[in-house]
Amino acid sequence: MVTLTRIYTRGGDKGETSLGDGSRVPKDSALVEAYGAVDEANAVIGVARLHTAADTQADAMLARIQNDLFDLGADLCTPPAPNEAPGAALRIVQHQIDRLEHEMDAMNETLSPLKSFVLPGGTPAAAYLHIARTTVRRAERAITAAERTDQLNRLALIYANRLSDHLFVLSRYLNAKGDGDVLWVPGANR
Repeated sequence: MVTLTRIYTRGGDKGETSLGDGSRVPKDSALVEAYGAVDEANAVIGVARLHTAADTQADAMLARIQNDLFDLGADLCTPPAPNEAPGAALRIVQHQIDRLEHEMDAMNETLSPLKSFVLPGGTPAAAYLHIARTTVRRAERAITAAERTDQLNRLALIYANRLSDHLFVLSRYLNAKGDGDVLWVPGANR
Protein backbone atom coordinates (compact mmCIF):
# COMPACT_ATOMS: atom_id res chain seq x y z
CA MET A 1 0.00 0.00 0.00
CA VAL A 2 1.24 3.48 -0.82
CA THR A 3 1.18 6.06 1.98
CA LEU A 4 1.86 9.69 1.15
CA THR A 5 2.17 12.07 4.06
CA ARG A 6 3.73 14.96 2.15
CA ILE A 7 3.35 15.76 -1.54
CA TYR A 8 6.34 18.02 -2.08
CA THR A 9 9.82 16.69 -1.36
CA ARG A 10 12.03 19.29 -3.08
CA GLY A 11 13.87 16.31 -4.60
CA GLY A 12 13.12 17.44 -8.15
CA ASP A 13 14.14 21.07 -7.72
CA LYS A 14 17.38 20.47 -9.64
CA GLY A 15 15.75 18.85 -12.67
CA GLU A 16 16.06 15.24 -11.59
CA THR A 17 13.57 12.68 -10.33
CA SER A 18 13.75 9.31 -8.60
CA LEU A 19 12.83 6.09 -10.32
CA GLY A 20 11.11 3.24 -8.51
CA ASP A 21 14.45 1.66 -7.62
CA GLY A 22 15.69 4.91 -6.05
CA SER A 23 18.07 5.85 -8.87
CA ARG A 24 18.00 9.46 -10.08
CA VAL A 25 17.51 10.51 -13.70
CA PRO A 26 16.99 13.82 -15.50
CA LYS A 27 13.33 14.83 -15.72
CA ASP A 28 13.65 15.00 -19.52
CA SER A 29 14.91 11.41 -19.90
CA ALA A 30 13.09 9.17 -22.37
CA LEU A 31 11.88 7.00 -19.52
CA VAL A 32 10.31 9.93 -17.68
CA GLU A 33 8.77 11.11 -20.98
CA ALA A 34 7.24 7.66 -21.41
CA TYR A 35 5.61 7.34 -18.02
CA GLY A 36 4.67 11.02 -18.12
CA ALA A 37 2.69 10.44 -21.31
CA VAL A 38 1.06 7.41 -19.68
CA ASP A 39 0.03 9.64 -16.77
CA GLU A 40 -1.42 12.22 -19.18
CA ALA A 41 -3.46 9.54 -20.95
CA ASN A 42 -4.81 8.39 -17.61
CA ALA A 43 -5.89 11.95 -16.79
CA VAL A 44 -7.74 12.29 -20.09
CA ILE A 45 -9.47 8.96 -19.50
CA GLY A 46 -10.59 10.36 -16.15
CA VAL A 47 -12.24 13.24 -18.01
CA ALA A 48 -13.81 10.84 -20.53
CA ARG A 49 -15.31 8.88 -17.66
CA LEU A 50 -17.33 11.95 -16.67
CA HIS A 51 -19.31 11.12 -19.84
CA THR A 52 -19.56 7.32 -19.54
CA ALA A 53 -21.58 6.89 -16.34
CA ALA A 54 -24.66 5.82 -18.32
CA ASP A 55 -22.73 3.01 -20.02
CA THR A 56 -21.60 0.92 -17.07
CA GLN A 57 -19.74 -1.58 -19.29
CA ALA A 58 -17.65 1.14 -20.96
CA ASP A 59 -17.05 2.86 -17.63
CA ALA A 60 -15.89 -0.41 -16.05
CA MET A 61 -13.46 -0.96 -18.93
CA LEU A 62 -12.04 2.53 -18.47
CA ALA A 63 -11.76 2.02 -14.69
CA ARG A 64 -9.70 -1.14 -15.29
CA ILE A 65 -7.58 0.68 -17.87
CA GLN A 66 -6.89 3.55 -15.47
CA ASN A 67 -5.62 1.06 -12.91
CA ASP A 68 -3.55 -0.69 -15.60
CA LEU A 69 -2.02 2.66 -16.55
CA PHE A 70 -0.75 3.07 -12.99
CA ASP A 71 0.70 -0.46 -13.32
CA LEU A 72 2.30 0.60 -16.61
CA GLY A 73 3.77 3.72 -15.03
CA ALA A 74 5.13 1.64 -12.13
CA ASP A 75 6.61 -0.83 -14.63
CA LEU A 76 8.30 1.93 -16.65
CA CYS A 77 9.70 3.76 -13.62
CA THR A 78 11.27 0.63 -12.12
CA PRO A 79 14.20 -0.60 -14.22
CA PRO A 80 14.38 -4.40 -14.32
CA ALA A 81 17.06 -5.70 -12.00
CA PRO A 82 19.56 -8.22 -13.39
CA ASN A 83 18.04 -11.69 -12.96
CA GLU A 84 14.85 -10.14 -11.57
CA ALA A 85 12.63 -12.80 -10.03
CA PRO A 86 9.05 -12.97 -11.32
CA GLY A 87 6.84 -10.77 -9.17
CA ALA A 88 9.76 -8.83 -7.69
CA ALA A 89 8.45 -5.64 -9.32
CA LEU A 90 5.05 -4.65 -10.64
CA ARG A 91 5.08 -5.40 -14.38
CA ILE A 92 2.51 -5.42 -17.15
CA VAL A 93 1.57 -9.05 -17.85
CA GLN A 94 0.13 -10.82 -20.88
CA HIS A 95 -3.29 -11.17 -19.23
CA GLN A 96 -3.75 -7.38 -19.29
CA ILE A 97 -3.05 -7.33 -23.04
CA ASP A 98 -5.34 -10.31 -23.64
CA ARG A 99 -8.17 -8.54 -21.78
CA LEU A 100 -7.86 -5.49 -24.05
CA GLU A 101 -7.98 -7.71 -27.13
CA HIS A 102 -11.01 -9.62 -25.83
CA GLU A 103 -12.87 -6.38 -25.08
CA MET A 104 -12.02 -4.98 -28.53
CA ASP A 105 -13.25 -8.15 -30.23
CA ALA A 106 -16.55 -8.00 -28.34
CA MET A 107 -17.09 -4.31 -29.17
CA ASN A 108 -16.09 -4.76 -32.82
CA GLU A 109 -18.84 -7.34 -33.29
CA THR A 110 -21.41 -4.60 -32.58
CA LEU A 111 -19.88 -1.82 -34.70
CA SER A 112 -20.83 -0.64 -38.16
CA PRO A 113 -18.01 -1.34 -40.62
CA LEU A 114 -15.72 1.60 -41.33
CA LYS A 115 -16.14 3.22 -44.74
CA SER A 116 -13.57 5.98 -44.17
CA PHE A 117 -11.12 7.20 -41.57
CA VAL A 118 -12.75 8.53 -38.40
CA LEU A 119 -12.24 12.15 -37.39
CA PRO A 120 -11.93 12.74 -33.64
CA GLY A 121 -15.33 13.78 -32.34
CA GLY A 122 -18.88 12.61 -31.89
CA THR A 123 -19.96 12.25 -28.28
CA PRO A 124 -17.96 14.01 -25.55
CA ALA A 125 -16.72 10.63 -24.26
CA ALA A 126 -15.55 9.60 -27.73
CA ALA A 127 -13.81 12.92 -28.32
CA TYR A 128 -11.91 12.63 -25.03
CA LEU A 129 -11.00 9.03 -25.83
CA HIS A 130 -9.44 10.24 -29.09
CA ILE A 131 -7.27 12.62 -27.06
CA ALA A 132 -6.35 9.73 -24.75
CA ARG A 133 -5.60 7.53 -27.78
CA THR A 134 -3.22 10.07 -29.28
CA THR A 135 -1.56 10.55 -25.89
CA VAL A 136 -1.06 6.77 -25.62
CA ARG A 137 0.45 6.82 -29.13
CA ARG A 138 2.91 9.45 -27.87
CA ALA A 139 3.66 7.19 -24.89
CA GLU A 140 4.35 4.34 -27.35
CA ARG A 141 6.87 6.51 -29.18
CA ALA A 142 8.50 7.48 -25.89
CA ILE A 143 8.65 3.85 -24.71
CA THR A 144 10.27 2.92 -28.03
CA ALA A 145 12.85 5.70 -27.55
CA ALA A 146 13.49 4.61 -23.95
CA GLU A 147 14.09 1.03 -25.07
CA ARG A 148 17.15 2.29 -26.99
CA THR A 149 18.90 3.24 -23.73
CA ASP A 150 17.07 1.34 -20.98
CA GLN A 151 16.11 -2.27 -20.49
CA LEU A 152 12.30 -2.40 -20.31
CA ASN A 153 9.58 -5.00 -19.98
CA ARG A 154 8.69 -5.70 -23.63
CA LEU A 155 5.03 -6.15 -22.65
CA ALA A 156 4.89 -2.47 -21.64
CA LEU A 157 5.15 -1.38 -25.28
CA ILE A 158 2.72 -4.06 -26.43
CA TYR A 159 0.17 -2.99 -23.80
CA ALA A 160 0.43 0.65 -24.93
CA ASN A 161 0.01 -0.37 -28.56
CA ARG A 162 -3.05 -2.47 -27.79
CA LEU A 163 -4.50 0.24 -25.55
CA SER A 164 -4.43 2.89 -28.27
CA ASP A 165 -6.38 0.50 -30.51
CA HIS A 166 -8.81 -0.23 -27.67
CA LEU A 167 -9.47 3.46 -27.08
CA PHE A 168 -10.20 3.90 -30.80
CA VAL A 169 -12.67 1.00 -30.81
CA LEU A 170 -14.28 2.21 -27.59
CA SER A 171 -14.66 5.71 -29.02
CA ARG A 172 -16.55 4.22 -31.95
CA TYR A 173 -18.64 2.09 -29.61
CA LEU A 174 -19.60 5.22 -27.66
CA ASN A 175 -20.47 6.98 -30.93
CA ALA A 176 -23.69 4.98 -31.31
CA LYS A 177 -21.73 1.82 -32.16
CA GLY A 178 -20.09 3.60 -35.09
CA ASP A 179 -23.25 5.15 -36.50
CA GLY A 180 -22.34 8.50 -34.89
CA ASP A 181 -18.73 8.52 -36.11
CA VAL A 182 -17.54 11.68 -37.80
CA LEU A 183 -16.00 10.43 -41.04
CA TRP A 184 -13.23 11.98 -43.09
CA VAL A 185 -14.35 13.05 -46.56
CA PRO A 186 -11.17 13.18 -48.66
CA GLY A 187 -10.82 16.43 -50.57
CA ALA A 188 -14.16 17.77 -49.29
CA ASN A 189 -12.93 21.36 -49.04
CA ARG A 190 -10.87 21.69 -52.21
